[in-house]
Amino acid sequence: MELRVLRYFLAVAQKRNITKAAQELLISQPTLSKQLADLEDELGVQLFIRGHRQITLTDEGEYLQTRAREITQLAEQTALNIKGQEVISGTISIGAGESIAMERIMRVLSEIIKDYSDVKVRLISGNADEMETALQHGSIDFAVLMANRSLDNYHHLQIPESDRWGLVMRKDDSLANKAEITPEDFADLPLLMSEQAIEEHRFQSWWGNLDRKMNIIGTYSLVFNAQLMVAQGSAYLVTFDHLINNANNSQLTFRPLAPALTETTNVIWKKNVTQSKAAQLFIKRLMASLDTYA
Repeated sequence: MELRVLRYFLAVAQKRNITKAAQELLISQPTLSKQLADLEDELGVQLFIRGHRQITLTDEGEYLQTRAREITQLAEQTALNIKGQEVISGTISIGAGESIAMERIMRVLSEIIKDYSDVKVRLISGNADEMETALQHGSIDFAVLMANRSLDNYHHLQIPESDRWGLVMRKDDSLANKAEITPEDFADLPLLMSEQAIEEHRFQSWWGNLDRKMNIIGTYSLVFNAQLMVAQGSAYLVTFDHLINNANNSQLTFRPLAPALTETTNVIWKKNVTQSKAAQLFIKRLMASLDTYA
């Protein structure tokens, strides 16, 4: 598979129309159609279902779209980083979930950008599984994990800031009168919980034999969307401290769990991979920040 053809495929997948994609790519429609047909022959699968007005991706097409994005992004980032080896330039790509520890990382990145105008930043949001997969595929340089995971296969740097779990509710809720939330308080509440935390059974020991009384009505990946449901008074959100924006949403408040339940944060990157100068600078500056901003 050639990168050029993968870019053609991505354009068609996005436009859902060969004519519009050909116009955007500045090539003829017959040429584009032939390139796609050749790609399907090469892979031995059908990538598109061609309709009258638009095309639809098959399951194989959906899979290729995901991987083609990763491949083309990796190629572009590699080219930029190689071109910038004489000076510090290129893109630092970081995948992370939501955490107070990201303030330190954003401070480091901001200082690098101020000092080196040719350095760009690419930020990807997702849970730990998604970010670790992206790191393994080479589509990001670093992953920031807020979870208890094995780090033996990576270089890693632990960030001093930790995240404490708690409950987000409306300020006019009776539980807002409590300083801390206990497992007994959780009983029968309509809870929105982190999908990753549920998969990893993070709260199993914390609430113990009250498991049967836990009413988990939904899961979330990003806190912003979940807190909108809490604001309606129809749910309670189990999440980290510092993530709800009280300045913009004065209806909500956070109360920590007791006994305390916390998560450490680690920045990880692949072993046996030569990092770009920009990525090397990020590691160096992040390590230095542990003394400067301890």
